[in-house]
Amino acid sequence: MANTEAALKEAMTIDGAIGAALVDYTSGMALGTIGGGKDLDLNVAAAGNTDVVRAKVRTMEHLGLKEEIEDILITLDTQYHMIRLLKSRGSNGLFLYLALDKQRANLAMSRHQLRKIEAELEV
Repeated sequence: MANTEAALKEAMTIDGAIGAALVDYTSGMALGTIGGGKDLDLNVAAAGNTDVVRAKVRTMEHLGLKEEIEDILITLDTQYHMIRLLKSRGSNGLFLYLALDKQRANLAMSRHQLRKIEAELEV
């Protein structure tokens, strides 16, 4: 089992990784961040992506969908932004956020690796 710091470090080994965060979407606070920089403020991204997750959860409730969100993908001109909701015991209300350089990332492999990181994460 990996802790937050180890999980985020592992996320940064994914090809094309720019930054990663573990986020509490009940508060919008980043519990841990790595990477980012002047062009990617991970604390701002954490708060903003909390709104994305909340909106999707609300929409699913209005639609009567009884499914769980696995991940959310936002595709920009030069980046992918992945949001993976955590489902392990004790991690309710948390998501992993990963920003990737679109030119260097393999989206399928990135999703696979993020799923593996989630499975090993102990919060």
